[in-house]
Amino acid sequence: MVKEQLYDRGISDGRVLEAMLRVPRHIFLGHKAGSEAYSDHSFPIGYSQTMSQPYIVGYMAEQLELTGDERVLEIGTGSGYTTAVLASLAHEVFTVERIPELTARATGHLHELLFTNVNVMSDDGACGWPEHAPFDRMLLTAAAKKVPKALLLQLADGGIFVGPVEREDGQQELVKLRRDGNEFSIERLMDCSFVPLVREGSASPGLAAGGQSERHGG
Repeated sequence: MVKEQLYDRGISDGRVLEAMLRVPRHIFLGHKAGSEAYSDHSFPIGYSQTMSQPYIVGYMAEQLELTGDERVLEIGTGSGYTTAVLASLAHEVFTVERIPELTARATGHLHELLFTNVNVMSDDGACGWPEHAPFDRMLLTAAAKKVPKALLLQLADGGIFVGPVEREDGQQELVKLRRDGNEFSIERLMDCSFVPLVREGSASPGLAAGGQSERHGG
């Protein structure tokens, strides 16, 4: 998985590759998934959510430029797999999931794997986790029409945000924001297709984009 789906496709951060070698992806899908858990596609995890394909997880992790000292906020815990990868790369991870059943399941798997630097909360992820702000890095795992202002306000100066947003044409792209005081620079990374960010009981339409057929989640 790591060689063919990550390294051979341009992901070169040694720490990211090592983390994805070590985190057992099948645990977050259930033991019955077996080797299929490491295939190059997303997997349904229930509640209209998915676990992202390995390449997307590795790509987003690399774009966060983690060195090991950062406090990371993840919006959309999902299966908890991406959370585990982030926890292997950062000092501390705070992750928010709106679906209580997924929160409980992910928490159980993270405890099983002895991750002690992860804090999990079931809530509206668009609100972030202000009690623990500011965060050095943020990862959004669901597509937003606009990046919620509440999240940007919780990003530390010099911090990096990575996540999918909807363009005006209704398709999605993965973007990277970097904060400099009250200004945010933007880098457009790639077309993508993620599950929509849901808040206040409503969701933006989930549209495929950029030729990718999969809808990704944590």
